[in-house]
Amino acid sequence: MAASSDPWIKEYNEAVKIADDINGMISERISLPASGPETQRHASAIRRKITILGTRLDGLQSLMSRPTGKPLTEKEMNRRKDMVANLRSKANQMASAFNMSNFANRDSLLGPETKEDAMSRTVGLDNSGLVGLQRQIMKEQDEGLEKLEETVTSTKHIALAVNEELDLHTRLIDDLDQHVDVTDSRLRRVQKNLAILNKRTKGGCSCMCMLLAVIGIVILVVAIYLLIKYL
Repeated sequence: MAASSDPWIKEYNEAVKIADDINGMISERISLPASGPETQRHASAIRRKITILGTRLDGLQSLMSRPTGKPLTEKEMNRRKDMVANLRSKANQMASAFNMSNFANRDSLLGPETKEDAMSRTVGLDNSGLVGLQRQIMKEQDEGLEKLEETVTSTKHIALAVNEELDLHTRLIDDLDQHVDVTDSRLRRVQKNLAILNKRTKGGCSCMCMLLAVIGIVILVVAIYLLIKYL
């Protein structure tokens, strides 16, 4: 191992510490609810940490391309490349667990960013510059998250308004169905009453006809009797 004063070694140790912090935060998720604001904030903090780790790894890659102090041997260069590759592999695994599927290409939390772009931002930066870059990235992510939160809130309000409109239409349809049922019931009663009245009317006409026929016969008999009597 190179001397501890080597800037690359210091940066690598910082990256390992961040990776350990992420592992600890992932372990803490077990004690949190499956969903909710607290769980979402915790997951967002983990994603930011993973993004910071990616920036550190890009910085390590950049430092290897411009080593300070004594030139590195080929063996030491390969060893450092393996160290970065192993740590990046762990970072990719952690990113995959949080659906940061494009992390291997150094996508940011709120939009794609190619690895070349990230590397170009770290070129020429010392440790303090890398820290400043990390803070800038975190600030950009926070601003993006605030905009995302505003969008989600607006979408939620629209969804609530649509839901209220659907409830209103549902109540109107229910009321219409109720009125249709009442009207249908009344129509059935009217039809039943008309049928009864029609039946009674037919029965009354039959009785009247029979009565008139009897009266007619009686009158006819009386007329015949009078004719026979007085002729």
